Amino acid sequence: MQYRELGRTGWKVSALSFGAWAIGGTWGPVQEEESLAALRRALDLGVNFFDTADVYGDGLSERLIAKLRQETKQPIHIATKAGRRLDPHVASGYNRANLTAFVERSLKNLDTEALDLLQLHCPPTEVYYMPEVFGVLDDLVQAGKLQYYGVSVEKVEEALKAIEYPNVQTVQIIFNLFRQRPADLFFQQAQLRRVGILARVPLSSGMLTGKFTAHSKFASDDHRAFNRAGEAFDRGETFSGVDYETGLNAVEELKKLCPPGMSLTQFALRWILMFDAVTCAIPGAKRPAQAEENFAAADLPPLSDEVMRASRIIYEKYIQGLVHHYW
Repeated sequence: MQYRELGRTGWKVSALSFGAWAIGGTWGPVQEEESLAALRRALDLGVNFFDTADVYGDGLSERLIAKLRQETKQPIHIATKAGRRLDPHVASGYNRANLTAFVERSLKNLDTEALDLLQLHCPPTEVYYMPEVFGVLDDLVQAGKLQYYGVSVEKVEEALKAIEYPNVQTVQIIFNLFRQRPADLFFQQAQLRRVGILARVPLSSGMLTGKFTAHSKFASDDHRAFNRAGEAFDRGETFSGVDYETGLNAVEELKKLCPPGMSLTQFALRWILMFDAVTCAIPGAKRPAQAEENFAAADLPPLSDEVMRASRIIYEKYIQGLVHHYW
């Protein structure tokens, strides 16, 4: 496992870390013991950073990770998020009372006195122009309720605005073979400010595993069935905003680039790690075998310049026109 510095926190975190959305739900059925087994296997493989949110399984994901931390003597870092419990999800809801309540709820779920890292959970764009929100987060740090804070964003422009606030330590953003714009506009600025970058949806909701076909079916409570057009939340969170058929066509081209012995899953994760600005990618895993395949990618050799260029050509041919200027 590789380890990289996370912003200005002083933490060195696993370059491939654990995204815990899937073990909370909205990815089909969840078995708690199997989810715990996946978490334990990730820990065995050197993962020391776990990303969750208060809304993943209405707190289930946080509670499972709390159980993992209770079981181990190894130091781990847990990032959670706040904001998406708001209904309606509007900028005015990001106020002192609500944020404090969300933090207290996560403290209870995670069974801790202080959150390691709290991220605003893809708030409306307006929030990034409300300095009082970041003032509340500063106060929560001063009160000992959290060590650090960051943001999870939908758009590159939101990321660029967020890092103007001096105490934003991390930005979580969709970055994968189907969503390459952050590298063009955002990464350099983040590096200049020593802001950590967490690459989420690294496998494009599983599309970049290469395991889906035109006939694949998804459970009714799986966002890959109910959110393809953004019915429940931003459509970019589901298959990176790429329509299903186009994604399948691009995947067939990408498979041809995989070096011998490397699965498409591992290729997609290793591709992300080719960008030094990225602190870590956070693939999800509901089963130990998924964790093993994912985290083995950190120890694979770098991709060649030729392969990196070829992957960009596939992006430009199939994907760029669909997503590049939306997020």
